[in-house]
Amino acid sequence: DHPEVQEEIYRKDDRLLALLKDVYVESRDPPVRVKDGGGEHLPCKQEEKRLTKLGHLGDLDVKKVPKGKISIVEALMLLNNHKLHPQIWTAEKIAVEYSLELKDVNSLLEFFIPFTVQEFPKETKKAI
Repeated sequence: DHPEVQEEIYRKDDRLLALLKDVYVESRDPPVRVKDGGGEHLPCKQEEKRLTKLGHLGDLDVKKVPKGKISIVEALMLLNNHKLHPQIWTAEKIAVEYSLELKDVNSLLEFFIPFTVQEFPKETKKAI
């Protein structure tokens, strides 16, 4: 709004231009080093594993799983055990038996339900 301020902003200052011409900037990137990995071995975290509890289905599944995980056959077995005997195979017992977190076992029991095979009597097959 003030013309004198605008004039001051756009006015050339020869002293500052002379100083700016004396400035020299040189920039270099540091040399890039490629790690060859030789000699430097970082220790990897060893996963703690446990033997699976497979019973008579041992030939169908893996033999060792990391703690906190279960195999497919174990999952089916524990779901079936819980379904048949919920008083014995509680979530707490399953968590201890299979080295699992209780919250994971509760989720497993809530959201995964094993299939049941039902045979219909012969007289009702025609109705279906």
